[in-house]
Amino acid sequence: MRALLQRVAEASVSVDGEVVGRVGRGVCALVGVGVGDGPVDADRLAERVWRLRMFTDEAGLMNLSPADLDLAVLVVPQFTLYADTSRGRRPSFTRAASGEPARLLVDRVAERLRALGATVETGRFGAHMQVALVNDGPVTLMVET
Repeated sequence: MRALLQRVAEASVSVDGEVVGRVGRGVCALVGVGVGDGPVDADRLAERVWRLRMFTDEAGLMNLSPADLDLAVLVVPQFTLYADTSRGRRPSFTRAASGEPARLLVDRVAERLRALGATVETGRFGAHMQVALVNDGPVTLMVET
């Protein structure tokens, strides 16, 4: 599994003009599921997202995690994180898990984050979504299991 994490001042995701998830200061996590990923990967990814030190302390060092600051996480399904662009002009998505197995794992990431203590908002799996965010820093990090 992969997650592209963005430290945000605020973020939201909309479907058909309706906001379905919104957070203030926290993390926007674009989450991709690869072929062969399973529940252990989802649990590990959630743990990494929640505990990754990507927020600055009083000294300006990235020493604080979303858990340390009790921040929210916006989880957005993003199968295109598994795009293969090594050949031609059209990305291949054969490495991305599809359908129900992928949805279940993205849901598990959100559920595990909640179990760890996070306030979690989500996008809508399989929907055409519009994501709006204010990247704080900017800080953008890729996390993989």
